[in-house]
Amino acid sequence: MSERPEGRKLSYVHEHRVRYRECDPMGVVYHTHYMDWFEEARTEALREMGLPYRELEDSGVMMPVVEAHLRYHRPAYYDDLLHIHTSFSLSPGAARVVFDYSVRRHDADTDLVTGTVTLCFVDTERGRPVRAPERVLAVVELESAADRMQDSTSPRNSTRPT
Repeated sequence: MSERPEGRKLSYVHEHRVRYRECDPMGVVYHTHYMDWFEEARTEALREMGLPYRELEDSGVMMPVVEAHLRYHRPAYYDDLLHIHTSFSLSPGAARVVFDYSVRRHDADTDLVTGTVTLCFVDTERGRPVRAPERVLAVVELESAADRMQDSTSPRNSTRPT
């Protein structure tokens, strides 16, 4: 398992309603969809902070997944409204970022699935790991300052169901 960076921890909540096509013949969410939802939540968290993937790619930085872990606790079902709690840690000077996830029904505090995904910043021209871009560090610092001014127990919430 990757070593967790000791940087700022930022959080976000993404909403997702389970679609029929995401369920298996047993009537529960098919296990592979959780990784898709983690990516969806991660992408929207970064977009919310002003760091859309497309702009990072256009600046010459990619963020491939280098490690992923999931733990299934309880099933989700068709039409469940889920909250995907996403937080991440980034250390200044680090070449990687660790995202933690917890999937819960919108009206419950019980984890259905938890997971961790580690991504690495990579220079697109050389294909080599690089430190987190200054722009990313600046946005993370601004977000951290804003979080310190708000109630630290209340994560930012996306109300855009998918």
